Amino acid sequence: MTQTTSIFTANLLLPAIGDAFKKLDPRQLIKNPVMFTTATVAALLTALLAIGGEPLAIGFQLQLIVWLWLTVLFGTFAEALAEGRGRAQAASLRAAKADLTAKRMLGVGETWELVAASRLEKDEVVLVETGDLIPADGEVIAGVASVNEAAITGESAPVIREAGGDRSAVTAGTRVISDQIKVRVTQEPGQGFLDRMIALVEGAERQKTPNEIALTILLVGLTIIFLIAVGTIPAFASYAGGGVPVAILAALLITLIPTTIAALLSAIGIAGMDRLVRFNVLAKSGRAVEAAGDIDVLLLDKTGTITIGDRQASKFHPLTGVTVETLASAALLSSLADETPEGRSIVVLARERHAIPTLAMPDGAEIIPFTAQTRFSGIKVGDSVIRKGAVDSILRTEPGLGATAAATELRKITDEIARGGMTPLAVSKDGKLLGVVALKDIVKAGIRERFGELRQMGIRTVMITGDNPLTAAAIAAEAGVDDFLAEATPEDKLALIRKEQQGGRLVAMCGDGTNDAPALAQADVGVAMNTGTQAAREAGNMVDLDSDPTKLIEIVGLGKQLLMTRGALTTFSVANDVAKYFAIIPAMFVVLYPGLGVLNVMGLATPQSAILSAIIFNALIIPLLVPLALKGVTYRPMPAGPLLARNLAIYGLGGLIAPFIGIKLIDLFVTGVHLA
Repeated sequence: MTQTTSIFTANLLLPAIGDAFKKLDPRQLIKNPVMFTTATVAALLTALLAIGGEPLAIGFQLQLIVWLWLTVLFGTFAEALAEGRGRAQAASLRAAKADLTAKRMLGVGETWELVAASRLEKDEVVLVETGDLIPADGEVIAGVASVNEAAITGESAPVIREAGGDRSAVTAGTRVISDQIKVRVTQEPGQGFLDRMIALVEGAERQKTPNEIALTILLVGLTIIFLIAVGTIPAFASYAGGGVPVAILAALLITLIPTTIAALLSAIGIAGMDRLVRFNVLAKSGRAVEAAGDIDVLLLDKTGTITIGDRQASKFHPLTGVTVETLASAALLSSLADETPEGRSIVVLARERHAIPTLAMPDGAEIIPFTAQTRFSGIKVGDSVIRKGAVDSILRTEPGLGATAAATELRKITDEIARGGMTPLAVSKDGKLLGVVALKDIVKAGIRERFGELRQMGIRTVMITGDNPLTAAAIAAEAGVDDFLAEATPEDKLALIRKEQQGGRLVAMCGDGTNDAPALAQADVGVAMNTGTQAAREAGNMVDLDSDPTKLIEIVGLGKQLLMTRGALTTFSVANDVAKYFAIIPAMFVVLYPGLGVLNVMGLATPQSAILSAIIFNALIIPLLVPLALKGVTYRPMPAGPLLARNLAIYGLGGLIAPFIGIKLIDLFVTGVHLA
């Protein structure tokens, strides 16, 4: 996925040439109004040559026609080449998807049947054992296994996928390399993760972004203006006692309308999506890529995003009058049904450090599930209820519990734990506080430096967590984020995003859990971690296959690069028109108005060579700029003012000077070999 395919290879160039001719179909060409206009003009001149309706040399007319058709072909070739690069990447994805089979579970028990993966329906359950390829996108509902996701992420290091928690999502085409799991299919047939990736990198489902649509409208407007302007020239020529052949008018029109950027516009968009995929990020729309280039605020979920995500129980802190064994036993019992890494670590800590025997689930026990709203879980056995969870949530379970001496002692212990950057979980039994379990968070290596880079780019980072403010502050300081939101519910995350958006800021959100899904959907750019839940991956408009929250630095850079590339080549294309104006206008009217010869600043040999040279340059500049369109303009973090000045100097001034040099060199060539 991270490998770059060179554009100068036969397996890309040859198919692109064939596809370029296929794209001459008017039904496809009309999607690009400027190139459609160019093709229409070329067809008109071809028809005039056939009927002999022009007072120009046939050889000269023929050359104009050939170069006009080449202009159109170079434009369709640029788009075909960009799509070809996407198809080359899609080939490796198809290889991962081809010939997948599934062990579909049959009712209850352990019996299964072998079927083609394409026959799987949503919500069916499959068994995946050591060495098997996971046949469809889904969620692990039983078991834990080590999975090699190299076919998707390009990374050979295996990852753990397990039932419960935020590491339950699995992707079709990845391979189980140890143990076995049962997976519930979450995709509709043909709508899986790999299917969407293949469609996107091939460009089959690429829709024009708002900026691209706005630029297309601008290009159409310029084309109409130049068409009207050129249409008035015969009247002026007639008034002066002369005439202008249609072929010359056509040449002027095509050199003045923005053919360069129009030819490259689609390729720029496709290449932008392609570059994002090579960074192991799947964008569900080009609009998300563009928005990433303009974001002001980045919200990050703490667990699994800033921290590694597997919080581990490190110590039991009993209250006065409670033995550590009593606290450990209650915590263990409340964690028997907790399949999260935190829950399992409590069981391990109680068993191994305090010799508490692992108990079986009591008969008739009622599990109290964890929810983002209650923020506690537990177990009910008969009339006895054990709860563990966030301190404030546990204190709210019983009226007056928060005003007791035990609650005061509990808060003192939890504050000390939180100041150390750990997460406290309070434990209660039958309305009586027993103590606290300390969970240790591990901040991902190098993340502080990465957040510093985001700060240099003008992006404010905000950590969102369900932890209490003291723990949140400690983790935020260690990670180097600018701000934090503690004790956050899904509703709090949504409110924060909406508040930032109402202030005119574009917001990006990184997350991996089901409780992050509403915020990911609300954010302008929602980046879901690939290790996260299916709900999170569906809600986001981007999926980071490497599950690295700091990948947003690359995403922002690529978004800015896409916008800069489009702007730079638009500037270059418009600046080109000035030089072409000085090439053709004097050539058209020098016979009628000899004084216009002073505008022939390039010293072009003859009117015919000037017109032909401008048309040739107009065509050749398109393939010469294709590598830049596909690679993108280099982005360097700097303030907007200097960045604009730099691009205007390079692409504005360059677009003005290059045609003067290019047209002059072509003029020397065409006159030297007597083409005009």
